[in-house]
Amino acid sequence: MATNITFHPGAVTLDERAELLGQRGATIWFTGLSASGKSTIATALEQALLHRNLHSFRLDGDNIRFGLNKDLGFDPQSRVENIRRIGEVSLLFASSSSLALTAFISPYAADRDLARSLHAKHSPPLPFIEVFVDAPLAVVEQRDPKGLYAKARAGEIKEFTGISAPYEAPPNPEIHIKTDQVDVKGAVEIVIKYLIDNGIIKA
Repeated sequence: MATNITFHPGAVTLDERAELLGQRGATIWFTGLSASGKSTIATALEQALLHRNLHSFRLDGDNIRFGLNKDLGFDPQSRVENIRRIGEVSLLFASSSSLALTAFISPYAADRDLARSLHAKHSPPLPFIEVFVDAPLAVVEQRDPKGLYAKARAGEIKEFTGISAPYEAPPNPEIHIKTDQVDVKGAVEIVIKYLIDNGIIKA
């Protein structure tokens, strides 16, 4: 851990930034099995928010591993560090009055709780909205757009969430979307309604 460092606060307050930009920041954290629909919903939500003149940015699990987290594997320790870094990055976006949309399997409850605690400890606290994108294993295996489940079943991919590695479902997410019952448009509407009802965006 770095030593001899001092945090340098800025001159712009959160309220000042929010007032001038016309929006407040938050993190919308999509979690669920591979092929559950996290990235698809987050992508559609980002587009919908833009057309409401709201600034948001999507952090996608695969995309982040091309750059920021390209040094990490998929073993348990790497998964923990992957989510820790994303928790910090999403906090930066939220504190800049942006809506951070994160689409990560994030299989461990403790790691998601850590990301939530970062937002809770911020002064002032920033909203952290956990969205459980829920689809039965049989459904996501049938979808399998990248062929990953087939490879995992064949033993070609080790530590694959849902097959050879655990997924700890959120017990009390802010939003629970069952993508075997709701289409993408309906999922986006559910999230936007939550944001409006909780005063994060305006109707």
